[in-house]
Amino acid sequence: MTSFKILPALVLAFVLALPAAAEETAPATYQNLLTPLFKGNETIVGQKIAYPEGEPKVTAAIVTIAPGKDTGWHTHAVPLFVNILEGEISVDYGSKGVKVYKAGESFLEAMDWPHNATNKTDAVVRIMAVYVGADGKADAAPATGAQ
Repeated sequence: MTSFKILPALVLAFVLALPAAAEETAPATYQNLLTPLFKGNETIVGQKIAYPEGEPKVTAAIVTIAPGKDTGWHTHAVPLFVNILEGEISVDYGSKGVKVYKAGESFLEAMDWPHNATNKTDAVVRIMAVYVGADGKADAAPATGAQ
C-alpha cells in the first residue's frame, strides 16, 4: 500500500525534472543565449530615433558618476542606448520631467534635448552607453540648461 503512495510522488518529480533536463541537453543557439535588455524605436521622451548621416561610428563606454555628482547639462545628436549597470540615477529633462533609472533598466536617451543626470545616492553609478553615431558628429555636447 505504501508503494502506491510513493508512486505518484515519483511520477510528479520525474515530470517536473523534464524541463530542466531538456534545457541542459538543448543545443546552444544564438536566440537561447540572449537576455533582451531593450527593444524599441523611441527615446525616453517619445522621440522617434533618427540615425545621423555620414560614415557610421559606434562608440561604447562605461560612464561612472560618483555620489553627489552630475553630468552637467548636455545633448546627444546621435541615438544613445543606455543600460544602468549599477546604482540609481536621476535625469532632469526640463519640461519633460525627471526620471529615475535603477540598475538593470535600459532605454534610448533623448536626442537633441537638454538633460542632466545626477547621482543623488551614496553609491557609485555605472552606466553602459552605446552611441550610434557618425564621423564628424559629437556623441554629446554641452547645453546651457533645461528646455
